[in-house]
Amino acid sequence: MQTAPSGEPPEPIIRDLYLMNWISDVVRPRIKTLFKREAPENLWVKCPDTGQMVFHKEVEANLWVIPGSNHHMRINAADRLRITFDGRYETIALKGVTADPLKFRDEKRYIDRLKDARAKTGMEDAVKVAVGEVDGTLMTVAVQDFAFMGGSLGMAAGEAIITAAETARERGIPLVLFVASGGARMQEGILSLMQMPRTTVALRRLKEARLPYIVVLTNPTTGGVTASYAMLGDVHIAEPGALIGFAGPRVIEQTIREKLPEGFQRAEYLKEHGMVDMVVPRTELKATIANLARIFTRQSARAVVADDSPDPVREHSADSDAPPARRGDAAKAAKPETAAAAEPAGVGADAEASPEGAKKA
Repeated sequence: MQTAPSGEPPEPIIRDLYLMNWISDVVRPRIKTLFKREAPENLWVKCPDTGQMVFHKEVEANLWVIPGSNHHMRINAADRLRITFDGRYETIALKGVTADPLKFRDEKRYIDRLKDARAKTGMEDAVKVAVGEVDGTLMTVAVQDFAFMGGSLGMAAGEAIITAAETARERGIPLVLFVASGGARMQEGILSLMQMPRTTVALRRLKEARLPYIVVLTNPTTGGVTASYAMLGDVHIAEPGALIGFAGPRVIEQTIREKLPEGFQRAEYLKEHGMVDMVVPRTELKATIANLARIFTRQSARAVVADDSPDPVREHSADSDAPPARRGDAAKAAKPETAAAAEPAGVGADAEASPEGAKKA
């Protein structure tokens, strides 16, 4: 290599080295970035039952039910309201409560847990309330979101349930509650447990106004929520495969030291044993809820017609003795006797509270 008198490389060689560094350090990374395609993280959804990978858009189009396995995935409150209402709906403002009345702290401060849950879900607390039309029938809908601290029942959630019941009573329309909860919120102690009798009183007033209260039990529904407003409905509908109970199956097995039956505390098992009235797929929930509301309020109820039936949807009077055409578990929703035609609304909300009430129911 030729060198300058000072021992340094000649100027052309320095220029060539600079160009090589510029191509490898600047141009090449930019070309890689230009043609690089990054796949979204939520492009595929894995079925918890079978492990099958399903395209995200396909699951969303099927109302978050996995095609094939029929596994009903959890959905947030906003999506639940969107698929339940016909279109626009009115979001009901909820009363504010003290955020951290007990100044509770375990591994983390309760107030910080609330901030994290609010940032994650975009909700103030676990329950959202709205009013709108469901298959043409105006009703109040409350949704409990499991993504917000396990849908746990605290002061804010209890206040939201009470607001939903009062809104339905003031407007004279049915109340529908979608339940998903792990139980009472331990960070609020006795104040959380006090929401059980408070919500019961609010639902009792709704019953006295002779307005229907329909409960949809989703996965999971457990603890103090099951012991209160989740089991006070006129009709209890469950989504397929939903876990419903007070204590979990693992705790029960450890207590009684026996193996529990297959499917214990699942929606289908509880329907067979009389704890749940109906098990309805998510794709049929909207029509079934609206049909029940029409029957309870003595309106003209539309039957749920099977997909393969050539007959159009027919009108059916709630006072008629002849039941309309229907599909699967929706048969109960279409029968006037199921809705207790002699008692148009509210029957059974608290019937188990007394022997007399049980006889009436």
